[in-house]
Amino acid sequence: MELVIDFPGGARVDAHFNGFTVATDQPAAGGGDNSAPTPFALFLASIGTCAGIYVLGFCKQRQLPTEGIRIVQTVHTDRATGMTEKIDLEIQVPPSFPEKYYDALIRSADQCKVKKTLEYPPAFNVYTKVVV
Repeated sequence: MELVIDFPGGARVDAHFNGFTVATDQPAAGGGDNSAPTPFALFLASIGTCAGIYVLGFCKQRQLPTEGIRIVQTVHTDRATGMTEKIDLEIQVPPSFPEKYYDALIRSADQCKVKKTLEYPPAFNVYTKVVV
């Protein structure tokens, strides 16, 4: 997969791939216009939405209703370093959701590729190339 990252102005940085453009910006206090989420906010959102697609797939496969199901993601940050220490994913279900599926919902969310990539991080190769 190849993504092209460009700088459309101000503090915006956009990613282009597969016909999509994902816009990012910085808050006004950070020199941006607050016109889009920050890259880190999108990163965090990708964790919860990835878990969500697995929960959704689990429910659809079993013809379980998804109305009233949601995931609440809580990010715990080290105050000294500003780094993320822990991420909680709470799968909230309505009272009518069958209890026998609770553990299976957790196992399905655990299959998220974003989460697995964090658990087994790739190598990064950052370099400069002159283009004409």
